[in-house]
Amino acid sequence: METLITLAAGALLIALGMRLIHRLNEQHDARIAAYHFSDPFPAISRPPGHGHHSSTGQASSRRLTGIWL
Repeated sequence: METLITLAAGALLIALGMRLIHRLNEQHDARIAAYHFSDPFPAISRPPGHGHHSSTGQASSRRLTGIWL
């Protein structure tokens, strides 16, 4: 009888461990899906001055001076 209880407890722990690993993999996949690693470079896909740095004033100062890097 003790052997049967031990086997049932072991099977339960294995099932709980599998469920935990499955949930962690789902969270990891969701985090990866949130990032767009395959986006093209901002200079290729966006017109000048409409990139990520336009809010800092860096792009507008380049636009005023006519210097594009």
